[in-house]
Amino acid sequence: MKITVFGLTISSSWGNGHATPYRAIIRALHRMGHGVHFFEKDVPYYRSRRDFDTSEYCQLTFYNDWQQVRSHALAEALDSDVVITASYLPEGAQINDEVLALEGPLRVFYDLDTPITLTALQAGDLNYLRASQLAKFDLVLSFTGGPILQELEQKCGVRLARPLFGCVDPDDYHQVSPASQFACDLSYMGTYAADRQAKVDELFLEPARRHCDRQFVLAGSLYPWNWQWPANVRRIEHIAPHDHPRFYSSSRITLNITRAEMARWGWCPSGRFFEAAACSTPLITDAWPGLDRFFDLGREVTVVATAEDVEKALSLSASELNVMAARARARTLDEHTGAVRARQLISFLEEARSVASHKAQEVY
Repeated sequence: MKITVFGLTISSSWGNGHATPYRAIIRALHRMGHGVHFFEKDVPYYRSRRDFDTSEYCQLTFYNDWQQVRSHALAEALDSDVVITASYLPEGAQINDEVLALEGPLRVFYDLDTPITLTALQAGDLNYLRASQLAKFDLVLSFTGGPILQELEQKCGVRLARPLFGCVDPDDYHQVSPASQFACDLSYMGTYAADRQAKVDELFLEPARRHCDRQFVLAGSLYPWNWQWPANVRRIEHIAPHDHPRFYSSSRITLNITRAEMARWGWCPSGRFFEAAACSTPLITDAWPGLDRFFDLGREVTVVATAEDVEKALSLSASELNVMAARARARTLDEHTGAVRARQLISFLEEARSVASHKAQEVY
């Protein structure tokens, strides 16, 4: 199967959660014998912070301007079995129009930010999507599952909505020797977001303020670095994906915090969840609906709502933490790898092709 993807970025993991799941899924597709051509706009922000310029598991085309690459991109798309556009794609609304006009390939929209997208669409069309376009795709994939899938189908007119959650590539993410620059009692990796900051303060900074004898590491971009940070918090603006395993393997415990709009809908596991679990790092997390469908609460992850909850987790023995981490790793390798997601994607594509065929026969 030939698949053409127009996405935000696969080359740079800086300040976004799109690149690493793309890599895990597309690498798995390549191993399954499918061919993927990824088109990425060459924007300065990602160009200066790329992890790679070429890929061994997909054809990667950078372009400066859509009109410059349009003829080549649409020819590739037309020659494909499947064409996927995605959330936060620069000029995505225009590209969607071009893709939706194609006859032959299955047309798919992959929203890695569904709650954010639906909230923003209430105020008007977006650069990467117009509300009227959703119903025209053969399939809409969502990084968020649960009730939001019904919202897409029943209120947005989507023909077929299916979840394609975050994932991890276990070839890249596994336990390694710890590194002194990352060593800590509690780590947190996440880009700054205003709607997440209250939880960062309660679940990460407050425990740091209370325990000057413990070490904390925060890794993430866009934070206002002129804040008054606790002295025992080390701050790292960005850690490249190849260093993520060492980061997690150097953390006694790592923390997950979910953006407010994502947590409200639930069913939204961050890729960081699975990356940390694959590295056998004990996980603590804020709560959201559907969390128990991904991990066994209390046995595989610990839910925290207050600084006191975090302190209690920090007081657990090494043996207790290791048992919890081992269970989470086993669950992740069984259910949340790029290979699992790739198989799910192929299944959803086959389902969408069947639905589209039935609809075409009804019209005929």
